[in-house]
Amino acid sequence: MHIMSLIDLLLLNVVILLLDKFDFSSGIIYNNDIAAVEEWLVRITLHHGLNIYTTEGTLLDSIREPILQWNLGIIMGKKDVSKLYPHVIDLKVAKCPCANDVALLAFILNTTFDGVYIGLSSSGFWKYDDTIWYNMTNNIYSQLEEEQTGLSVVDLVLTNHFLVILTSLGLFVSGDLRYPSTSVIRFSRADFCGFERVDYIKGKLWYNEKCFANRERFEVDYVTITFDRNKTLSEASSCFYSSEPFLEWLPCIPHILKLRSAPLSVIAFLVDQEHGVGVCLLHNQKKTLASVDILKSNQQNLQHKFPVFTFPSSFSIPLGMVFHPRSHFLYAYGNQVWLSMDGGNTFELIADFHGDVIRKSYHSFYTSDITFVSQSGKVYSTKAGLIRYREVGSVTDKIFTLYYDHLGFIHKLAPDYFEADGSLSSLGSSKGIFGKFPDMGFETALAPQYISLNEMIFYAYVPVTDPKESIYTKTFNNIHFGKIIYSRKTGTAYIRKIMQHGTPIGFLSSVIAEIIDPFGLEDVKESSCLSSSLSISKDTSFFYKLTLQDPDVQSSFQDSDIEKTVVIPGYSSFLILNIIDEWNALAIATMPKRVPFNVTFHKGSWLLFNFGQRNGRMWKIYSKHCNYWFQQYDDSLSLNVLKYIDLGKYHIFKVKVIPNVKGVRTLEVPLLKVIVGNPTLLEIKAEGSFDNTDSYLMEISVASKDLRQGSTSLAFIVWEASTECFVTTVVPILKSSCSYLRSMHHIPNKFIPLEDWIKGVHRDNQGFNLIKTLPINYRPPSNMGIAIPLTDNFYHADPSKPVPRNLFHKSKKTGKFKQCANVSTREECNCTNDQKFSYAVAFSDCREKVPRFKFPVTQYPISLEIYHKAGNIPVETPYLVTVTEVNMRGNWKLKHTTPGNIKKLKAYLEPILRTPVYNPKGLNLSIMGSELFHFRVSVVPGVTFCDLVEEFQIYIDEAPLPFPGHTLIAIAAAVMLGGLIFTVFMFQLRDIHPWKQCQKLMRRNKVNSPNNPVTPQAQK
Repeated sequence: MHIMSLIDLLLLNVVILLLDKFDFSSGIIYNNDIAAVEEWLVRITLHHGLNIYTTEGTLLDSIREPILQWNLGIIMGKKDVSKLYPHVIDLKVAKCPCANDVALLAFILNTTFDGVYIGLSSSGFWKYDDTIWYNMTNNIYSQLEEEQTGLSVVDLVLTNHFLVILTSLGLFVSGDLRYPSTSVIRFSRADFCGFERVDYIKGKLWYNEKCFANRERFEVDYVTITFDRNKTLSEASSCFYSSEPFLEWLPCIPHILKLRSAPLSVIAFLVDQEHGVGVCLLHNQKKTLASVDILKSNQQNLQHKFPVFTFPSSFSIPLGMVFHPRSHFLYAYGNQVWLSMDGGNTFELIADFHGDVIRKSYHSFYTSDITFVSQSGKVYSTKAGLIRYREVGSVTDKIFTLYYDHLGFIHKLAPDYFEADGSLSSLGSSKGIFGKFPDMGFETALAPQYISLNEMIFYAYVPVTDPKESIYTKTFNNIHFGKIIYSRKTGTAYIRKIMQHGTPIGFLSSVIAEIIDPFGLEDVKESSCLSSSLSISKDTSFFYKLTLQDPDVQSSFQDSDIEKTVVIPGYSSFLILNIIDEWNALAIATMPKRVPFNVTFHKGSWLLFNFGQRNGRMWKIYSKHCNYWFQQYDDSLSLNVLKYIDLGKYHIFKVKVIPNVKGVRTLEVPLLKVIVGNPTLLEIKAEGSFDNTDSYLMEISVASKDLRQGSTSLAFIVWEASTECFVTTVVPILKSSCSYLRSMHHIPNKFIPLEDWIKGVHRDNQGFNLIKTLPINYRPPSNMGIAIPLTDNFYHADPSKPVPRNLFHKSKKTGKFKQCANVSTREECNCTNDQKFSYAVAFSDCREKVPRFKFPVTQYPISLEIYHKAGNIPVETPYLVTVTEVNMRGNWKLKHTTPGNIKKLKAYLEPILRTPVYNPKGLNLSIMGSELFHFRVSVVPGVTFCDLVEEFQIYIDEAPLPFPGHTLIAIAAAVMLGGLIFTVFMFQLRDIHPWKQCQKLMRRNKVNSPNNPVTPQAQK
């Protein structure tokens, strides 16, 4: 490896280390409420010259993840945990639906040890030492009314908001994990009448894993418990299900059980939230059934969604049923694996394991990987929605479980160690946790038959003497579909089709394979018979005799030629099974109707292939390397995105499938299969085409249908892709609902920067301050006057300060703190900066500053925009709105245009809503009052799933005196003027002259003034 490549890889490892060691989530999260939150995906790309290195990681919001906020019990040390190892008989894993890196690992103990011991990991069980172990025994025993022993975990499920633990002493459900009220998690026990410890030990929990981040009202978790026994007359059922908060458990008895006399056991019961149905897997000694019943108000209805599906009798040992996470792919497993893509209406066989049984399945929603583990320890792998599968190895551990983390890496968990799949090409390692990939071939000879220059049929030989029970070990089956046949010499062929048949005799199965590299032929040194001519004759009804026609040539049939195949282009091939003498051999024909009698084939016109197994099998079958690339046209990092489709809106997906095949032709059929989980919810149209490079492009348009809300999965399946491809199936989730990112905002006609809002000063060109700082504990006036506020809303609240305008009785009865309720100071209100600048009435206690306007406000434009991920759009028709003043104030009016279509809508909506409806386009507001006005604008229902509401505030200043100020001043002035006129009239009537009296008085005062000089003559 070059030095620069080493440097690049070192930088990559440094970035990974930074992601692993530092908590970046605290700096980027906005909310801090506890709720189920989708784990973030991070992709890092490093460039150096022409080299590009990419790695992916995750960011976990540990502040909001519900299970991480609890103390699960007494923390255990390494020594305490190691004491449990000898008593562990099994392991169970439960992972968080939205953050698969957060998971619980439970020890299932034998009868020699007692207790509930669970490990918690928030990093996907990559390191054993990072797991925190808890002793939860006391948490469980505290809920038992009487003293009991023999406590152990049997199964557990972690839903979006609850932890459900099935123990040997009963079923225990935690409180809502979103509301940690105590320091230690607490449980309540669910009672099932008539069931005891022996029943709980054999019980199982079933859960359809769905992520409910930003949960909708129609999204509900369900958990089912089944008991391995038939119900008695006194018991309601041997199967119960419940929806959160898991307080009421209902019997899951399909309608078919009530109609059939033969007892049927419930193997598994799952609730399909997409269709609102319960899917039940039933079995008795004669048959296995799948029943789909409609749920109404969370209870089973007597009506079937689909006709009951009956599996073939070969599916004799059903053990379970599971929905692939966040999808509509339903798998039933046991001695066979079946797949349903339509919610349980029909099933298709994927694999038949005959004597072996699949006991558990493991799933990754991110990569769509599915792993099945059999009773014998063999491990099989497939991709969600694919019909093909492969064997990937085996597990020799006696006690283990498997687990997929959030990025789809598989881990093997044992009681005392964890091991992760090390197949990371960027790190130069290819070691897997299941050992070397096994050869999927079987011990028999193959007979090749040319059907064209590029295609062959390989027939698998089965001796007629073999017992029926072992025939399946020498036949092709579904595991070989899409695989590669390798010759020990040279040559490969891609298996395109599997065929099962009863003729010709000796060949019960075959495959059609496309030749990638030509297969090596036998030469004269290996088989001297090739030096002679050859003729074919009938020997028996089963055998054909091959005869060498040139006895003078040193050529002969030898024992080493047994199980070699004579291939004659244009005719049947012959598998040699017995050597009669050096010139004659017995063989069976692959195509008896194409046997050439009475024809001599000269040297060089017939060929010899060796696909036998006498001296070690000369052929092998392995998985095909990835043959298709999947490309998305959006910038999403996730393979399984969530898209919201609002009422009347649509979304377009564009994808491309790029062939990566060498020597294999691309079929001229659509390479992509599109399957909708619930086709009645949305209107979906797909158009596909090939381009000049044989890449297949598809455009899928998804539009809303009606007012029905719900969610469905949409699967894109590259049906011919190899299971070794990283991406074969992409499952976007579509919600016919309102996106949590979609909101409506009022656009002020004058922009004020945030720094000015903080200072409280922003002046216009005339020096008028456009920001008003409200008085403490302010309440807007009412229609009864400024001094008589009647609203319950406080603004700029401070419980430690007096409440102004609180003299009148009606004012004293109103006014309630919200954010500041039950606190004594404003600091204790814990108002954030966002709340202080929020227009929402819910945060009015925190609001300190509002926009300020001069009286009067006329024709103020109410400009509204809808914000969403794709961009902002103005609020126009059909988005009609209603406008209210939250403090019930008057003295304002609205002006809008009403075209003909708007008039009809107004006439229809206003009697229903009992409030005026306005056209948002060109909507203007005029206000003739003073002080604070607080308006709420709401989009009318029926045009969107979103509850689009926006609030804005306007403070009117420098207003004239409000009523009755003007009236009182006018009356006072009139009284004073009238009194003055009346006084003058009375003076005139009485001949009283006040002015002359004043003049005389002034002259008298002037004469008597001491400042006037007095002359001696005057003194005399």
